[in-house]
Amino acid sequence: MRFAGLLSRLVGRGSAFLAGALLAASATPVLSQPAPEEITFVAADGIAVFADLYRPPGMSAGDGTIVILFHQAGGDARGEYASIVPRLLQAGYEVLAVDQRSGGDRFGGVNRTMAELDREYSYCEAYPDLEAALGWAVENNDARRIAVWGSSYSAALAIRLAVDHPDDVDAVLAFSPASGEPMEGCQPDEVLGDLRTPTMALRPDREMGIESVAAQALELERNGVVVVVSVGGVHGSSMLDPDRASGDVEPTWRAVLEFLSAHL
Repeated sequence: MRFAGLLSRLVGRGSAFLAGALLAASATPVLSQPAPEEITFVAADGIAVFADLYRPPGMSAGDGTIVILFHQAGGDARGEYASIVPRLLQAGYEVLAVDQRSGGDRFGGVNRTMAELDREYSYCEAYPDLEAALGWAVENNDARRIAVWGSSYSAALAIRLAVDHPDDVDAVLAFSPASGEPMEGCQPDEVLGDLRTPTMALRPDREMGIESVAAQALELERNGVVVVVSVGGVHGSSMLDPDRASGDVEPTWRAVLEFLSAHL
């Protein structure tokens, strides 16, 4: 299905789409990556999961709303989110960036959780890491609100996390949610009918011409998910990184920050 046809159909059905080329460009802020507090927590199957906790300057523990970041396949939290964490801190959010057991050095970093393991894990097998991260945030969360943010395979798992824990997750951001055979046994499509948490799914325009992606976008929209197309974007959360995307990232950032502000 061609992207132009899909865009017309979905806009007609009320989805929120972002046409970056039609919005005025603005300068991308230059922000530095602050030093995190490294923490670990244990998943239900006993695996130690490494993560980084970031707080905006002057914020005390338990004072802010927290956004939990999960990386894409072959990645790690520090590598994928180096340019994204500062923007979230600037917006006033506390950030927990997690190294899942399914990842690697795609972005030039080290996946600390994987480094301690003696075998590889599938995407679905990483789900306990997401539950453990959410559990940590709830336990250390003084009645704050929580958003979960996934990239590619972890975007699909983040949707499932919200379905399984509706009382703990207040918003979901799913960047290029994976589906199909690699997600066999934990596909997001299987649980969309039970999704009650406000959710935004984002895709780069170059992926919208793929038939399975277009079909997924329609199914997401039918189940109340806001679908955003990032013009000039790339796969996963990297569509927000100006050094990875080929277009202006600011329109996509505006959609993300407006969504978080509305639901957190």
